[in-house]
Amino acid sequence: MSSFKGRSIFASGPHRFTVGLRGPYILTSGQLGSPGPNTYPSGVRELEIVAKGRLVATSRSALDSLRDAMAAELIDPPTAGALVDGGGRSWADVSMIGYEEEGPVERGRVWSVAYTATFRRFNVLP
Repeated sequence: MSSFKGRSIFASGPHRFTVGLRGPYILTSGQLGSPGPNTYPSGVRELEIVAKGRLVATSRSALDSLRDAMAAELIDPPTAGALVDGGGRSWADVSMIGYEEEGPVERGRVWSVAYTATFRRFNVLP
């Protein structure tokens, strides 16, 4: 079962995790204000994981509770925890940094709304 900090905030509906671009940041000469075609590595990108899914509930109030549980993970400053996907893959020390609902709440046999949640492992400065 997928979870964040031991809470199954994704369990109500289908969801998938994707890992963002990995590797070094690359700056060009133009970005640095000098002419030339040169590029320069500038540190390692922070790990970013995006969860896309759907919150699903049998009533509007139950859906609102699920929405509130997702939004409650957005705290300042962000606190890190383990993110686990349904296949058993886990990422330690990530923080939830964004939650966005996509489109309107759908109502039929169940109430649902699509979402994107973004997680990041911050690079620690030495």
